[in-house]
Amino acid sequence: MKKFSLYLCFVPLLWAGSGDTRSPVIVELFTSEGCSSCPPADDLLARLQHNQNISNARVIALEEHVDYWNHLGWTDPFSSALYSARQNEYAAAFKVDSVYTPQMIINGRVEFVGNSGGRATSEIQRAALEPMATVRLHLLPNRKNNELTDLAVNISDLPPIRINGKKGGQQLDIYLAMTEDNLSSDVPRGENAGHRLRHASVVRSFGVIGQMDPGKQDSIGLQPTLKFPNEWKRENVKAVVFIQEHTSKRIIGAESLNIQ
Repeated sequence: MKKFSLYLCFVPLLWAGSGDTRSPVIVELFTSEGCSSCPPADDLLARLQHNQNISNARVIALEEHVDYWNHLGWTDPFSSALYSARQNEYAAAFKVDSVYTPQMIINGRVEFVGNSGGRATSEIQRAALEPMATVRLHLLPNRKNNELTDLAVNISDLPPIRINGKKGGQQLDIYLAMTEDNLSSDVPRGENAGHRLRHASVVRSFGVIGQMDPGKQDSIGLQPTLKFPNEWKRENVKAVVFIQEHTSKRIIGAESLNIQ
């Protein structure tokens, strides 16, 4: 897991996400370059992100490459045990016995086979009707090192949080994912041997940058510091911040920001 330096602050700026009235929806795809069923799902995710043609939703895509296919002939260069572990956490929350690829999960609320375009559209539309917190993002220069960038994060307007019908009590985790578009691999072995696979919104780093207690807090400001590895192309990188209920895994707020 990539770790982020974390500083707490509130910065009154022009924030990303303040001008689009559509509801942001996190669309996660668990995939692998070693899985022959995954390229169509990868393509679907890329279209959902690029086309943005669901009227009430703004799709924020996260392509998470699991590592449990790596022993079957091809080691996926974008894979990590971190994403396999996250998928297993979802399996526990959904009370299912196994994981699979491609699997699509919408706002942490529902899962299905990830190459189903019709199901994806209907579930995204449904998720966009749910109340969401306001998340605003803005880039700031780091005062100590010009090779670093700070990300100002402001979260407010939490929707009601309930457990077993009772208000409050469920911890909220605040995640930061860094994604990169326009990635590809020429795969020489495994189920996709001989194919060039193209990807959008590949999660390159991922971690919790803060937590909230909805019984005591209704807003928070954070300022994680970002460092970009040389192999990342900044013009293709996005910062994605979302709020997730720790137990149920429901996502109740999200925003993304292009890194230029």
